[in-house]
Amino acid sequence: MSQIRVLLVDDDESFLKLLSIRLSASGFETITALSAEQALAELPVKTPHLVVTDMQMGGMDGLALFDEVHQKYPSIPVIILTAHGTIKDAVKATQAGVFGFLTKPFDSKELVQKINDAIGFMGDAEHQAEQWCKEIVTRSPVMKELLSQTKRVSKLNMSILIQGASGTGKELFAKAIHQASERKNKPFVAVNCSAIPENLLESELFGHKKGAFTGATSDHKGLFRAADGGTLFLDEIGDMPKAFQATLLRALQEKKIRAVGTTEDISVDVRIISATHVDLEKAIKSGDFREDLFYRMNVVSLVLPDLADRREDIPLLANHFLRQLSEDFGAHVKGFSPEAIDALLNNDWPGNVRQLHNVVGQSVALSMTPLIPLSIVKKALKEDAVSLLSLKDARDGFEREYLINVLQMSSGNVSKAAQYAKRNRTEFYRLLNKHEIHPSLYKTD
Repeated sequence: MSQIRVLLVDDDESFLKLLSIRLSASGFETITALSAEQALAELPVKTPHLVVTDMQMGGMDGLALFDEVHQKYPSIPVIILTAHGTIKDAVKATQAGVFGFLTKPFDSKELVQKINDAIGFMGDAEHQAEQWCKEIVTRSPVMKELLSQTKRVSKLNMSILIQGASGTGKELFAKAIHQASERKNKPFVAVNCSAIPENLLESELFGHKKGAFTGATSDHKGLFRAADGGTLFLDEIGDMPKAFQATLLRALQEKKIRAVGTTEDISVDVRIISATHVDLEKAIKSGDFREDLFYRMNVVSLVLPDLADRREDIPLLANHFLRQLSEDFGAHVKGFSPEAIDALLNNDWPGNVRQLHNVVGQSVALSMTPLIPLSIVKKALKEDAVSLLSLKDARDGFEREYLINVLQMSSGNVSKAAQYAKRNRTEFYRLLNKHEIHPSLYKTD
């Protein structure tokens, strides 16, 4: 595994330096923050494996910092150090989900052991990342946290429901789950439930015997048997006909299927991953989806964000698609003009990542110059770009996340970030100082 990154948080600068030296000597990479607020600004950039924080600090204390971390990055363990430790504090911290609680002065070996325990608990997710999710391109903290959760649940032989709007990448996540699971060397079979006529759905999934119905000219084993030992991905499960849902539920409960035209049950071993853009809970209330089937398929739920909620990924994805398309079609296009990137950043993307891929494809096809100009992107978008949200009425928590997002979009360029936020540089710097956010953290090589 690559070097473990530990974010150290303490308002005592001398102690922070000492702690950093001790952990560095033990082989850890350390990141330091003199306040919880500064730590929250560094988290999405430095993506530490775990956090070690003091309890008593000016401003937000250690438990409040843990609450923020736990809400946004629940896979990151937090260890709390304090000179004011009591049994009551320790009980409160551990009940809240804090991984460890040590009282100052502490034994360095004990802290190192606690860190190693936390890393062992997390598992070697990062080491495997390139192998199992290499097709998912992101630098979004939200997506990184989702990938961390995905890695953990992939090892469990449970049904998973992936929810998200059309074009958010649900099949990519399903493939990633399969690649991270113990079934990765077995088949991954995907089927779009909305694309199969209702009268053929049972035959397509469970198979049929030759002569079972008109057109059944040969035996067909069906997709369940094709995926035996592996993963069956049922896309757009929300569009499955109500009449077939009871049949599917029986197959999932008994782990057996019966081909059309036969009376014999066949045992199958498949991991079911389903996906939908439909609100299934509303569909249950309206009578369009069975509640018992929903709970059978929704043992674990993953919700993918819209592209508009991970705007920092837009330039990354746009250039990724551009490279793919240039390789496929031998295009001479090398990149986007700054104005074109601005337009992409400011679009609302109702079609999400799929729409962005299409827009990049059209832009590559239409551009006559190495750098795609704004005019070509506008033509591909077929609509005016919309502005980013204003900061005016945002609360502190939203304001901090907004500032981090625009700095990531601009790669730490404060002038650009201020333009995105529609604020002058002086006011923008004042907001950065308020949240202890340092633009240098977001500069890219």
